[in-house]
Amino acid sequence: MTMEEARRTSCFAVRLNPSGVPGQVAAAAVAALYNELCAYPKPGLVSLVDNGSHDDMDARTFMLSIISLRGYFEEVTRGAMGGSGFHDLRILGLQAESRMLKATGNINTHRGAIFSLGLLAASVAHLSTTRSLEKGMLGQVVPRLWSKELLLIRPSCARLSHGRIVAERYAMPGAREEAAAGFPHVFAVGLPALQDCLLRGICFHDATIQAFFSLMAVLPDSNLLFRGGKEGLLYAQRAARSFLDGGGVYRKDWQERALQIHRQLVARRLSPGGTADLLAASLFVHTVTFGGVEG
Repeated sequence: MTMEEARRTSCFAVRLNPSGVPGQVAAAAVAALYNELCAYPKPGLVSLVDNGSHDDMDARTFMLSIISLRGYFEEVTRGAMGGSGFHDLRILGLQAESRMLKATGNINTHRGAIFSLGLLAASVAHLSTTRSLEKGMLGQVVPRLWSKELLLIRPSCARLSHGRIVAERYAMPGAREEAAAGFPHVFAVGLPALQDCLLRGICFHDATIQAFFSLMAVLPDSNLLFRGGKEGLLYAQRAARSFLDGGGVYRKDWQERALQIHRQLVARRLSPGGTADLLAASLFVHTVTFGGVEG
């Protein structure tokens, strides 16, 4: 698939209606994961065009993973609407992770997205019962309800993720800290970049790329740290800032500049998977707040 074909493909959108909240939230989550996959060039990451810095996964792997997760997003939304606590919601996430790994042949494509989008889906469920869903309020649900439980989680050594490994090695905040703080990179970086582009008439695909680079420029991405250490993280962040400072997607030749950074990260085997997770989260929040879900 060419770059232009990828741009045309990544326009799958969902508007949320007042009824059927679990199904609508699941559709929004699936759309977010699909649109994140379609975005290109997304330096170092798998897309419909190429496999980025990965030898063990491709777009088909991601599609199988996405298909396996729709039921989870419905379950976690329905559970939160029914009053399920953090422990029960976490079990749903672990079960979804098992289904994902079975679908992908034990390849981790969306563990981070299961975590972040699952919490955000549960947050939408809580707000839908009060008939109030605004982006600012959505970011307050996780800190208010589950921050203590999130920070107390101690995964077993057998399930120690790359994020936890680098968090201990480099004393950097990871996905749990991001969630416990209310997803500040989503609400203060990714979402504003996306929506600013859309307000200025930039197409959805290109706005997604701008949001991606905005996130990569500032996020202490655990995947970049795991693959390249602090040097790799700083290299990717500097490249992203250079792209943005040069005009980002508002510049006519932005595709060539983004593709050059993509090739540079691939050559160094760097993959900003944490950035991809928060990009998907930003796309999800945009959809649910734009659509206006109510209970």
